[in-house]
Amino acid sequence: MLFNLLIGLHVVVCVVLILVVLLQSSKGGGLAGAFGGGGGQTMFGGQETATFLSRATTYLAVTFMILSLLLAFLSARRSAPGSRSLVREAATEQQNVIPSGQSIDEILGGADTTAAGADTTSPR
Repeated sequence: MLFNLLIGLHVVVCVVLILVVLLQSSKGGGLAGAFGGGGGQTMFGGQETATFLSRATTYLAVTFMILSLLLAFLSARRSAPGSRSLVREAATEQQNVIPSGQSIDEILGGADTTAAGADTTSPR
């Protein structure tokens, strides 16, 4: 519930941040210049708008970073109990396949166990 709410808030912050950054005027005029060329500055209030947009960008960027970190931690904690390790599962399944007390050479048949007097034909 909290995780889904934070994801929704994160998406809203992302969209608003994109819009605020696009509304800021740059050397090329930005999106604000599309509303009347050089009159874009006066349409949005001149210097006060630049200050407001700069502050809004800062606050939205900080909120974006905090939400990103919070969602990353919550996501890691959320998947931890149900996480699967294929290597761990395979080791658990195969732990009874290799009998204790035998070397890998004896199991694979690479060692010469007949010289030591061991019987390789009888199952253990």
